[in-house]
Order: sequence, then C-alpha cells, then structure tokens
Amino acid sequence: MISLRPVQTLKIPEFRNLMAGRFFLVLSFRMLATLLGWWVYQLTKDPFAIGLIGLSEVIPAVSSALYAGHVIDNTEKKRLLLICNYAYVILIGFLAALAFFVEGTHTLTNREITYFIYGTIFFTGICRAFIGPLVPSMIPKVVGIKKLAAAVTLNQATFLTASVSGHALGGFFIHWFDISGTLFIIVALMFLASLFFWFINKHHSENQGEKMKVMESMKEGLQYIYKTKEILGALLLDMFAVLFGGAVAMIPVFASDILKVGSEGFGLLNAASDIGAMLIIVTLAFVPLRRTQGKILLFAVAGFGLCIIGFGLSKLYWLSFFFLVLSGILDGISVVIRGTIVQLKTPDKIRGRVLSVNSIFIMSSNELGQFESGLAAKMLGVVRSVVFGGTMTLLIALAVSRNKKLRKMEY
Repeated sequence: MISLRPVQTLKIPEFRNLMAGRFFLVLSFRMLATLLGWWVYQLTKDPFAIGLIGLSEVIPAVSSALYAGHVIDNTEKKRLLLICNYAYVILIGFLAALAFFVEGTHTLTNREITYFIYGTIFFTGICRAFIGPLVPSMIPKVVGIKKLAAAVTLNQATFLTASVSGHALGGFFIHWFDISGTLFIIVALMFLASLFFWFINKHHSENQGEKMKVMESMKEGLQYIYKTKEILGALLLDMFAVLFGGAVAMIPVFASDILKVGSEGFGLLNAASDIGAMLIIVTLAFVPLRRTQGKILLFAVAGFGLCIIGFGLSKLYWLSFFFLVLSGILDGISVVIRGTIVQLKTPDKIRGRVLSVNSIFIMSSNELGQFESGLAAKMLGVVRSVVFGGTMTLLIALAVSRNKKLRKMEY
C-alpha cells in the first residue's frame, strides 16, 4: 500500500531546511571522497595509498566519537552543527589552495602532496565525529515520534540522493574542471549547506541542569546499546559486513587499470551503488516494509555480499555497473531498516551518545573498510581482495542471523 506520510513530513519547514542543508553537505562530502580517491591514486599509483585516506579519517573520528556523543547530548545542537560545518569549509579550503598552487608546477613532490592530504583528512575526521550524529539526533524533536519512521526514511533518501549525485558529479567535475576547480566547488557547496542550517530552531540539551561526568555519560550510551540486542545486532551487521564488502574503495583501480574507462566511467561506477540505494529508498518511503524487517535485513546483507563477489570477478563495464547498482539496492534496504531500529529504540536523552556509537560502527565499516580494501589489495591483488570481502560478508550475515531478537524484529 502506498503511503503519503513522507510528503506530509516535508510540510514541516524546519525539517525541509535540515534536509536541504544535509543534502548539500553530503553532496560535498561524496564529491570530496571521489576526488580524494582519484587524486591520491594519480599521485601514487598505489591502491594501498587509497586505503590510507580512510585510515587517516577514521582514527580521529572513532577516537572522538564517544566524547562527541556526550557533547551532543549536553550542548545546543544548532550552534554545534554550524561550528562543524564551517570547520569543514576551512579545512577543505586548504586543500583547494594546495591543488590550485601546485597544479602544473613542481613546488611539491607527489609524496609531499599526499602527506598534506592525509594530514588535512585527519582533522576532518574530528569534525565528522561530531557532525555525523548531529542531524539524525535532531530529527525526532523536529518531526515528533509519530512521523519519525517516515522522517528517517526521507533522511536516508536525502543522504543517498546527495551521495549518488556527489559520486557522479565528482568524477565529471574532475574531468571538466580538474582537481583544484572541483575542490573550490566542494567548498562552495559546504558553505551553501550552512545557509540552510541557520534557519533551524535552537535545539537545547535534554539534560539541562544535570551535571554529567564525561566517562559516566559515555558509559551510559554503551550500556544501553549492549542491553538493546536489536540495536547491537544491527550495528554489528553494518560494521563487519560493510568492512569486508567495501569494493567501492577499489573502484579507482578497476576504472583505471581493469575496465579502462577513465574519469567519466569512474564517476558512474562510483555512483552505481548509490543509484541503486537511492531508487530503493525512495520506493520504501512510499511503499514501506511492514513485516519481518529483521529477516529482510539479513537476506539483504547476504545478497550484498554476492553482488560484491560478482563485481570483483567481472571484466565487463556494464556488468560491473549492474552488480554495483544491485548491491546498492540491497544496501539501501539494510540502511533503512537499521536506521529505523536505532531511532525507534533510543530515548531522546541519550540519542546523541547512541548515534555517536552508531557513527563509530559506520565509520569503522566505511573508512576502515577502505583501509582493509587497500591492504587486502596489496596482499592478495585487487580482484582477489574484492572476492574475499564479498565472501566474508556472506559469512557475517550467517553469523549474525543467530541473534533471535534481530531476526524476529518488526516495527
């Protein structure tokens, strides 16, 4: 049955501004990720160097995440969101200036440029620890509990629409405007996102008046996740399945050396999984899953692993594109179910801390997955490493299926 609840959620002006700002911010993030993978590979011609991009970001992001959750739950959220947004603008502005001044010159070696990129990404990782959980933590207060499930789906649809656009545009803009021009566009998009965030209402802490010690506050969030088996199972599934199934990190190598499709083909391949995810999430916004969501989640992750194996073995561009789109469809189903479980099962007063732990799992799966992909590619070869990752994803889905509460979960 088709539901119009998502459209009704968009009638809330604050929610529209929150989603518009999120769209342009995620668009810029995905363009940046696409550009950095391409830029570093062109500088080094080493797949392992791509993996180090993820490691450079995930170390500070994961290290700061628990503290970030404490700050989010005890701070006015709009102000914190704007601070993080402008910090990104400044940091990526440094990269844009670097690319502009060294393009076509020999003032810095390729190795020095690569180290500068890693250093900048280290600081964006700290910003990401805060900004990642911020927007999701604001959604329940903006829309209310009755509209929360629809809002979560729309939030994911916004994320993936921006993601697919950013991956594709990143490849095209590199082709049209080179690296420096693309970086300046990314900075402009980040600034545009901040303009929408200015129109959001202030979101004060649920814990005003309570004096919370940092360590006790962080411990409370961890304990709640451990006790809530549905959340724990969903997060573990996300972390380990995507950690090993992250073929996206090796797309620059496939596009450049195996499929030989250049920067334009690279942009489309990089966007393929997000195209599939965006299509299914938009569909789920209007035709929601109504039963057996836990079982569907497990089957979706297992199917995702099979698609990664297919992509790794493919030598045809159109077939590789198909496997990535299908993997995105299955991942999109997983994202909607996981996101809804976490939001519905979490009280407002610890939402920032729970979502920060959630962000640790997401960052661990994505950025550590990027590092794992680079390391596995160095040890096994690119194709074998992707097939290995898909196989591990299948095994992890089977292992997590033993979690009865997750398997029987419905909402």
